[in-house]
Amino acid sequence: MPAFEDHPIVYQSFAVIDQEIGEHDLSPEGYAVVRRVIHATADFEFKKLLRFSDDAIAATSMALQAGCPIVTDVGMVAQGLRRIVRETFQNPVIAAIEHAPKSPLPDQTRTEAGLLRCAQQYPHALFVIGNAPTALLALCRQVSEGTVHPSLVVGAPVGFINVIESKQALSDLEIPRIWVAGRKGGSGVAAAIVNALVILAWERGMGDGYG
Repeated sequence: MPAFEDHPIVYQSFAVIDQEIGEHDLSPEGYAVVRRVIHATADFEFKKLLRFSDDAIAATSMALQAGCPIVTDVGMVAQGLRRIVRETFQNPVIAAIEHAPKSPLPDQTRTEAGLLRCAQQYPHALFVIGNAPTALLALCRQVSEGTVHPSLVVGAPVGFINVIESKQALSDLEIPRIWVAGRKGGSGVAAAIVNALVILAWERGMGDGYG
């Protein structure tokens, strides 16, 4: 069994979070994601900021169990989830920035260019954006045009420019998606969301021969 929680402090932290949140109307699986994000950030506002499409968690479990690649925007997100993925489904984890062309188009960021290149190669991937709103906007355009069909998109870029707009574009799509409303987010938040989803998928798949 993978060592998801390898220190008693993790359990103690979850107990503190449970106590401080108290009653809530989140589903058990949705709360598992929210709690892990709060654990990573010590920010209880994420209880109100995290948004889920109805099919997000179930679709993610199926995709992870099927070995679907995970494409992140930057290396920090990829690094934050590689350990738990390695201990479970061993999905390929690809950081888009590492696949960016040396000379992107004048109106493109390197992360956006790398993400578009990865989307062409892995159109059904799990896409996880924790840093670059330009990459999320570009991905949403590809989805709208019907050239990319993600198994899930996590939209958690952080900052002030194009951040809210990119998350709004994601929220308007009819695909499995999880996003953080407002300006908050970041690589640690994106990785925490995916780590929670991996654990949920692993626990769901235990009866199907995993572990």
